[in-house]
Parts: sequence; structure tokens; C-alpha cells
Amino acid sequence: MDLFIRLFPLWAIALSTLAYSMPAPFIELKSSIIPLLTIIMFSMGLTLSLDDFKRALAMPKLIFSGLILQFTVMPLTALVIANVLELDPALTIGLILVGTCPGGTASNVITYLAKGNVALSISLTSISTILAVLLTPAITLLIADTRIDVPAIKMLGTILTIVIFPVALGITLKHYYAYRIKAVESYLPLVAVSAIVLIIAIITALNIEQFSRLGLLLLVAVIMHNTAGLLAGYYSAKLLGYEAKECRTLAIEVGMQNSGLAVALAIKHFSAAAALPGAVFSIWHNISGSTLALIWSKKH
Repeated sequence: MDLFIRLFPLWAIALSTLAYSMPAPFIELKSSIIPLLTIIMFSMGLTLSLDDFKRALAMPKLIFSGLILQFTVMPLTALVIANVLELDPALTIGLILVGTCPGGTASNVITYLAKGNVALSISLTSISTILAVLLTPAITLLIADTRIDVPAIKMLGTILTIVIFPVALGITLKHYYAYRIKAVESYLPLVAVSAIVLIIAIITALNIEQFSRLGLLLLVAVIMHNTAGLLAGYYSAKLLGYEAKECRTLAIEVGMQNSGLAVALAIKHFSAAAALPGAVFSIWHNISGSTLALIWSKKH
């Protein structure tokens, strides 16, 4: 079981390759993405306690740094990369949209698998999602000189349904049934790995049409953007004097965006081409995050 968990980036790539060559069965599973994410968050809740969140919220410098990086480094880096690579206007606005979005739920899963600070990751995702209601349209207007409407109620509803409620239920069950939970706790990473691998494959199948129009330049832009966020998060936490566990968490939280929101906003306000960066980012950040989790999970 441990070997399966450690090699999960390999399973993600293998199943995504299968999904690319045989998309139909995976496309049928589209409606399973949210239930799978909910199951993962519930599983993580079973490993947490309220004390974990108290410790996370006792790191205001780290939380503030994460939020600053999320809403400055990511959108500004997107603009710089787009200009350096001379992307066309549609791809430029799409990349900027990815940068202005909050952290994604997948970051919580990857943090868990990377043996990071899960409570800190969930706290950052929740706070950045709330702030994004105002900051995503404001930053997009400032940088890209264009107006967008962010589905605020839908975003908050999603974070409550997929993240807060399942985690809270898991914490509650662990509190009252700690002995019984202990018996299954060693299997929870396996649940998370299996679910995230399947989610990545489903996302791949759903985005095949966009990938067929994918240029190498866009892939390079997405890799550079994601890498910039990962490095900025990790070394900012390191400069602040935090332990490796917190450095990993901030790297993942800043580098992994809510790219699904970016795709939705691009399609609603711009074009299918503008949705391409978000679609590519949704695959790449899961692969890069999975790879980092594999490396970091071997360390203390």
C-alpha cells in the first residue's frame, strides 16, 4: 500500500494517458468530481483536530504572506510571462485569470499527501476564496484593464460544501470516535490518492478538445507560472523562519490555483481560447504537485 501511495504521480500520468486515448468512460464520470473531492476532504478531517487549526491560525505572518503572494506574485507573474513569451491577447487574459484566482481544493489534498500542514492549507484556501470575491475582479481590472463578474455566492457555497462541512464532520467523528478512527487512519492516504488520480484523469478527458489546440508556448507559460508560485511560496516561508512542513504548505497553496474557476470565468466573459490556460493549468499543477508530494512525503 505504501508503494502505491508513493508512486501516485505515476498512476496519475498513466490513468490520464488512458483517459486521453479513451475519454468517453471518464467523461461519464464528470459528476463524480465533487463527490470525490468531498470524500477526500472528509478523509483529511478524520486526521485533524481543532488544535491543528488553532496552531495554524497562530501563524498570522505565514497566512498573511500566503495571501499576499497569492494575489500579487501569481497575477503579476502571469502578466510578465505572457509579455515575455508574446502570447496572444486571449491566452494572456486566460493566464492572468488563473493568477487572480484563489487557491484550489486540490492544494489541500496535495498538502496532505506531501505531509504538510493540512489545517494551514485549508485555512489559506478558505480565506483566499472569501477574499477572491473582491480581489479577483479588482486585480483583473487593474492588470488586464477588463471587467469580470465573479460568482461570489457560488464560490462561497462550493468552499462550504466541498471543504468546510466534510472536514468539520471528519474532525467531529474523530473527536467522539477516536479509537475506531485510529483503526482505519492508515488507509486514508490510499483513499486520497485513488480519488485524486481519478479526478486528474476525468479532468484530462474533459479537456481533450482544448489540448488538441495546445501550443508548446502555452505549456511553457503554464509551467513557468506554476513553478514561480511554488518557489515563491516555499522560500517566503523559509525566509520567515518556518519549518519544512510549513514551507511545503505555502509552496503548494500559492502554486496551485482554482483553475476551474479561471476556466469558468474565461468562457463566461471572454472566449474558449481564453479558457485554455486554466484547462492546461488544471492538469499541470496536479502533476507537479503530485511529484512534489512524492518527494516531500519521503522526508520528515
